[in-house]
Amino acid sequence: MPLDTLATPATHTLEVKHSRFVAHAAPVDSADAALAFLQQVHVADATHNCWAWRIGDQYRSSDDGEPAGTAGRPILAAIDGQGFDRVAVVVVRWYGGIKLGAGGLVRAYGGCAAECLRTAPRLALVETTTVGLHAPFDALGAVHAALPAALAGKLAEEFDSDGVHLRIELPCDRLDDLKTRLRDATRDRVRFDDNG
Repeated sequence: MPLDTLATPATHTLEVKHSRFVAHAAPVDSADAALAFLQQVHVADATHNCWAWRIGDQYRSSDDGEPAGTAGRPILAAIDGQGFDRVAVVVVRWYGGIKLGAGGLVRAYGGCAAECLRTAPRLALVETTTVGLHAPFDALGAVHAALPAALAGKLAEEFDSDGVHLRIELPCDRLDDLKTRLRDATRDRVRFDDNG
């Protein structure tokens, strides 16, 4: 299933039995960026600053003093449930004087985080690959015409006596189409090196 990240940071506020929950979510591309975001939105005078982040297979969460499993894990579940990756979410709570119980906390933290992500602008994460190719000089026109259609960008270009070596990056799901287009357009004279 293709995943998304956030196009921009987002915020959502929820009130449950006089406790106020404010979710802050942002796109992050590393553990350091996630930790920097957590510090940026941390509210010192709040009762709890609970959080979670996911970047691919890496993830962390914190209940920040709430009963174990009632805040950080529900926030992480909201990230996963909404189909996000490379996202950090902090839910700040100000206690309102009425205990919510474990189930109430799970619903409040997870629900606030999920609603924040559900209403936030999404940005699709596209898995890319880097490949090398060699084309003879008389095939350069066909190569340069085929690259934009495959959403491919040139990373490097080097000429030799036989033609050009290109290193390109493109979405993984476009590679086979590009190979077919260039095979047909150049009578199979373009050679690919999938090791980039």
